[in-house]
Amino acid sequence: MGEVIFWDEDKIPTELINGESIRMLPRPLIVHPEVCASIACILGNALGKGRGEVFTGGVVLELDEKNHFVPDVMIVCDPSQIKEDCIVGAPAFVVEVLSPSTAVRDRGVKMRAYAAAGVQEYWLVDIPGKHIEVYRQQEGQLNIERIYQYYSPEEQAENAAKEEYFRLSDEDMEQSITVDICGGFQVALSDVFNRVLS
Repeated sequence: MGEVIFWDEDKIPTELINGESIRMLPRPLIVHPEVCASIACILGNALGKGRGEVFTGGVVLELDEKNHFVPDVMIVCDPSQIKEDCIVGAPAFVVEVLSPSTAVRDRGVKMRAYAAAGVQEYWLVDIPGKHIEVYRQQEGQLNIERIYQYYSPEEQAENAAKEEYFRLSDEDMEQSITVDICGGFQVALSDVFNRVLS
């Protein structure tokens, strides 16, 4: 275990996806790891002690023999999955922060692997678009529940001042996400996006 992420001949780390070694391209902007760290902190504070463990920053996940990933953030509710050098089996919750070089895999082959392994909730975070796509497990598939769009306080006030016909609904303007795993908790979109978009 733990040997799943390795350096190729050019010293570039790789993931194992459907049995194929795929290079992990460097993250082009500092905002990517900053958002990952913020999300990990938010989730850790929301969970508190004893309800699950949050992992980020290069922790190896062995889903199965052919899929060994390094998710941006994950929550493991079952302590038996936590090994000395990696996580084994599906975490309850996975977050991938989208970048141009990884978005196709995050939406495609990796999402399918997460779904088949039993991940209960999957977030795709779009920093430029200021939104989070929330997917939930249903019979071996991760189906989209909804897209949560971040609106600044100014944008929320502007929407509230519009005539009813042009105003976005309260549901469209919802600024927090209910997470159902590990006993449940809420995540405010402002906590995810405010620091990096202000």
